[in-house]
Amino acid sequence: MIPTLASFPATRLRRARQTPAIRGLVRENTLKAEDLIWPVFVRDGEGIEEPVPSMPGVVRHSVDRVAEAARRAFDLGVPAICIFPYTAQEARTEDCAMAWSPDNIANRAIRAIKAAVPEMAVMTDVALDPYNINGHDGFVVDGEIVNDRTVEALVKMSLAQADAGADIIGPSDMMDGRIGAIRTALEAAGHQRVMILSYAAKYASAFYGPFRDAVGASGALTGDKNTYQMDPANSDEALRLVARDLSEGADMVMVKPGLPYLDICRRVKDQFGAPTFAYQVSGEYAMIMAAAQNGWIDGDKVMVESLLAFKRAGCDGILTYFAPKVAPLL
Repeated sequence: MIPTLASFPATRLRRARQTPAIRGLVRENTLKAEDLIWPVFVRDGEGIEEPVPSMPGVVRHSVDRVAEAARRAFDLGVPAICIFPYTAQEARTEDCAMAWSPDNIANRAIRAIKAAVPEMAVMTDVALDPYNINGHDGFVVDGEIVNDRTVEALVKMSLAQADAGADIIGPSDMMDGRIGAIRTALEAAGHQRVMILSYAAKYASAFYGPFRDAVGASGALTGDKNTYQMDPANSDEALRLVARDLSEGADMVMVKPGLPYLDICRRVKDQFGAPTFAYQVSGEYAMIMAAAQNGWIDGDKVMVESLLAFKRAGCDGILTYFAPKVAPLL
């Protein structure tokens, strides 16, 4: 009997899946170490690598140790690092003045990393929550997180970070108008080469819990952040925020959290074509690590699969705590 197209289709999609070599030839997206930014936590002291209990495998580094860690990550192919300071509750203040001190822990870490690994791009976090006694990203006046006074502080904070040698400023505060104000100040101060990676679509998410433990903000936060971070139910609003931040001078934009908001990543990339990043946040990391430690999933395979999802959704890069772990696998 002569086979017919009805029994043997002309298009057999499994042909393209039959061997690793062929699968590689037709693969649509590729994850590379060059796609990664490694978020790290820094704290005062020397010779310290203090585990973060809610984030297995993640530590708070003292400045000397974070410089060493940056060198190791760069040698693995990770091109960029993002600094988040840990501040004890007793060191936090109402005026948040430490946020723009040239000698705060974040700025000391910037200088140490640039001295140890000058080729590595150093990104910062711009928000008042690590220094604010009430844990908010902005000043609190009579129970309200005030916008314009906070923006003035964020500008000072950004300039101090640029002076310390930061390559990328990362405003994560979600105050209105802060991108334009920071860009204008950077230009006026001669920091024309410093980039802004705006947390343009940052949601008021429950996935941030372990991060707040890592930076010492869990006990500090009073109330919630719903008046300035985005409603998880909204997506059109994200596009308006991205459009605004790009018009104000952002070079790159970020969606945060990551995996629960891949639809936002895709919409942003399709709409604007600008460099688009996502942050695989602490809650996402902790869930994967917890499941892997319990033997419920293959941790390495899920790690790579989760990161590849960002590339498939249109992201140019990913902030992930997995960066130094996944880089050798790539």
